[in-house]
Amino acid sequence: MPVWEMITNLSPIEIIKNIVDVLLVWFVFYKLITIIKGTKAVQLLKGIFVILFARILTEYLGLDTLKWMMEQVVVWGFLAIIILFQPEIRRALEQLGRGRLFASSAMHEDEERDRLIEAFSKSVSYMAKRRIGALISIEKETGLSEYIETGIQMNSNVTSELIINIFIPNTPLHDGAVIIQKNQIAAAGCYLPLSENPFISKELGTRHRAAIGLSEVTDAITIVVSEETGAVSLTANGDINRNLTMEEFAKQLREAWFGVDNEDTPNPFWKWGKRK
Repeated sequence: MPVWEMITNLSPIEIIKNIVDVLLVWFVFYKLITIIKGTKAVQLLKGIFVILFARILTEYLGLDTLKWMMEQVVVWGFLAIIILFQPEIRRALEQLGRGRLFASSAMHEDEERDRLIEAFSKSVSYMAKRRIGALISIEKETGLSEYIETGIQMNSNVTSELIINIFIPNTPLHDGAVIIQKNQIAAAGCYLPLSENPFISKELGTRHRAAIGLSEVTDAITIVVSEETGAVSLTANGDINRNLTMEEFAKQLREAWFGVDNEDTPNPFWKWGKRK
């Protein structure tokens, strides 16, 4: 076993160095994959693998002409990769220059959470002041695909400007709910199930009943902005918390969505004993 003999001949320091070397290579590949994930480069990468597979296949089958063509593609492939992947390479170099290429994923998750909370806070504050009715549901563990199918597919990034624009009165998408799935706006104009609970306050309208209804059958969080009063509410686990200030809204949304424990958060969802 030459490989085993080679390993046994290495000193402990050399073994550690080789292990670190392999781990660093895998880490670099992992970071590169995360950079191109969700971009058109993924499809281009699949095309490169198809070409490499075709090159090996032509060698095995003895197809000389096709083999020569594949060889030319491979020879000039390096230059083609630089041209095709130019946006991704530039983005990677920019992140490297900012020191963000090898930043921890936890840091990126915290940044994304802060960005989402800020986007919702800005949009809800804007709509509440102007009494623009809004209904926004956030998917957690229970899938909301059946409700997403009732609306208009969007698959867009969450921004305060887009959320506000969706709910501007008399626009095609303002009537219905926006559903957030995997930190993206999956669809707008969606229909949610209305709660049939007879104990819900009579002053609550269709938006609030739909928000409560969805929370009764799923673990989703729903944001409601009243068109009549501009009041902001959150629903989860069949409960509704109404008339939230923007500070309370941001704290409770963060806690209910991401499970961040804020001790000074009033009435966290999983501690409520009754509707308010």
